[in-house]
Amino acid sequence: MISQVLKKTLGIAILLILSISVTIAQKKLTINDAINIALKNNFDILVAGNDVSIAKTNNSLGNAGMLPTLALIGSGSYELSNTKQKLSSGSENNYPSLSSTSLSAGAQLSWNLFDGGKMFVTKSKLNEIQALGEIQFKEKVLQTLYDVIASYYDVVRQKQQLNSIQEVLNLNSERVTIAQAGFNAGSLLKTDLLQSKIDLNITTENIINQQFTIDESLKSLNQLLGGKTDGAIEITDSIPFNYSPNRDSLFQKINNSNANILSFQKQIDIAQLALKENRSFYFPTLNLKAGYYASQSVNSTGSVLKNSSIGPQVGGTLVVPIYNAGETRRKTVTSKILAQSAEYDLQNIKMQVNTTLENTLTEFENQQKLLTIEAENNELAKENIQISMARLKQGQTTSLEVHQAQEFYAQSCTRLINFRYNLKMAETKLKQLVSEL
Repeated sequence: MISQVLKKTLGIAILLILSISVTIAQKKLTINDAINIALKNNFDILVAGNDVSIAKTNNSLGNAGMLPTLALIGSGSYELSNTKQKLSSGSENNYPSLSSTSLSAGAQLSWNLFDGGKMFVTKSKLNEIQALGEIQFKEKVLQTLYDVIASYYDVVRQKQQLNSIQEVLNLNSERVTIAQAGFNAGSLLKTDLLQSKIDLNITTENIINQQFTIDESLKSLNQLLGGKTDGAIEITDSIPFNYSPNRDSLFQKINNSNANILSFQKQIDIAQLALKENRSFYFPTLNLKAGYYASQSVNSTGSVLKNSSIGPQVGGTLVVPIYNAGETRRKTVTSKILAQSAEYDLQNIKMQVNTTLENTLTEFENQQKLLTIEAENNELAKENIQISMARLKQGQTTSLEVHQAQEFYAQSCTRLINFRYNLKMAETKLKQLVSEL
């Protein structure tokens, strides 16, 4: 007869499993759903999208200095003074309350006609900055997709682990039943019964802890999705494998498709354009100013009581740089060094990315081999525990032997689950490296 402790333990486990089943049945979330939600709501992606919008807004002819500016201008003043004048003829004028009023208004056009070609170089640089922003946005999207996939399948892994613990719980429950019957019949020691109950309690604790781990993993996934999966969600309990990487093809693609490499290549283009910008300061600049102005001044007394003018004005300013304390040279030399550093950074990142690709390919191949071996090992461990349970029923073995076989099987299940997850992550990393997520 099963003891009250056993009944209580089993009741807790059953209620926990039923609670899990009811909770996760509320919503269903596939990996494609998770990706689509992240693309719309992930905060990192939203911020990166705003950065692209800023770069696009800044990429204009006006920001490059190629367009004129037009403004309405006006000014006015009033002056009250006590003025004394002594003329060359010897006469004197005294104006104790001399007032003067002046008003002016007009429309003014200012246009930089030539600046050593800087405006055209700046426009090209703005184009490259916008292109860099788009590449960096793509890079952020790829990283976010990798994080979402990793988080999603981590939930799957934890659910698989929960299922394996539940399987062990069933084995422990059967062991307790067999041990109780054997103890009542006098064929098994009480230590065998106690050990089986201890194992059952530990497994029940493991189920509770594993459910907490699943809840934490779901929260992490929900954070990546921008908090758009309120409440419990249902996640698939399997990890698909349908990827066969071609080593030669990946190495051919990576330098032309990896977002990180493309980003550093674009930074070289920007650095070279910045160098051209600084060199343009060696050349003269020509500025045009034109406008239509009206002005009027009124004096309370004096030789000129009223003066007014109206009409167009056109003028230009030519500035030829001769010496500016070496500032242009300093900027040019600095730009050359920065462009060279950008070249070094590109070579470095190419080496890093190619090394990562090589390591990830090796990891993918190793995980495939380990998964194949462990799948076979798991079948052997499962058969072994089945045989041990049958021998326990017949009184041909001890509870310790069954306990060891059970531990080996549980460890094999954990390894098998982790190998599947690691293989999926290696696959995802390969796709991220060549921008194929």
